[in-house]
Amino acid sequence: MTRENIPSALWPELPLEAWKDTYATLHMWTQIVGKVRLALSPKINHWWEVPLYVTSLGLTTSPIPYDGGIFEIHFDFIHHKLFMRTSQDAERVITLAPRSVAVSL
Repeated sequence: MTRENIPSALWPELPLEAWKDTYATLHMWTQIVGKVRLALSPKINHWWEVPLYVTSLGLTTSPIPYDGGIFEIHFDFIHHKLFMRTSQDAERVITLAPRSVAVSL
């Protein structure tokens, strides 16, 4: 099936003007998480250590090594939260709400 064969009801209009502020904020959040991952992950051929992966709730990193353990960062776009979890069972959660991206943890 090609995109031309899919009923338009499955692909609603999404004009950028209606959500450009959300787009800009999300872009900044994902850049921050991506830079953390880039800085801490071992370098792998073809930048394989860098991407975020799609999940059923949003986006995630894969495990990132840090200080003798690992941690992961998950964007949950359904519940509007950012989760940071470690292999030592520690967790931090930030609510994804309208505000400056420059938030101190």
